[in-house]
Amino acid sequence: MRNTKWVVDPAHSEVQFKIKHLVISTITGSFKNFKGGATSDMGDFENAEIHFSLDVNSIDTNQSMRDAHLKSADFFDAEQFPHIEFRSNYFHKINDEQYKLNGYLTLKGITKPIELDAEFGGTEIDEQGKRRAGFEVVGRFGRQEFGLNYLKLTESGRLVIGEDVKLLANIQLIQEEEKF
Repeated sequence: MRNTKWVVDPAHSEVQFKIKHLVISTITGSFKNFKGGATSDMGDFENAEIHFSLDVNSIDTNQSMRDAHLKSADFFDAEQFPHIEFRSNYFHKINDEQYKLNGYLTLKGITKPIELDAEFGGTEIDEQGKRRAGFEVVGRFGRQEFGLNYLKLTESGRLVIGEDVKLLANIQLIQEEEKF
């Protein structure tokens, strides 16, 4: 069976995260620079290999002081660990629209398994004749599992920054041209 290679189209994709602040509201941020792709068999994405890399220095929460703090050693330590990496080991089709995506997330030098939900939006041919596929990917992970150990407390004794990080990615893939 022939493999099909896909590459992420960053102009039509976005990667966001959400985390609680003071346990009373949610802060949303994004990574502006990223790359990735997938390799699947010609007919389906079942068991596709998926890889992704986020540029930590491209973090954007609409607050430059907060972004600088997130890039510091208190959080992502972008100088020492400039990328967040994901590599799949299992992509299983549940139905026509739903997939389970398991793989390994490497953040701040720590690699751990993670499970994500992926919703398949379908495929379409664009105005240049290129085949595209769309996915919405969501999941959660505990930030302290990955060394994000900023543990400042509020006056009431709760964490200033929540433990759970929610990931949201809307990804559009472009099928690469076959090379003969």
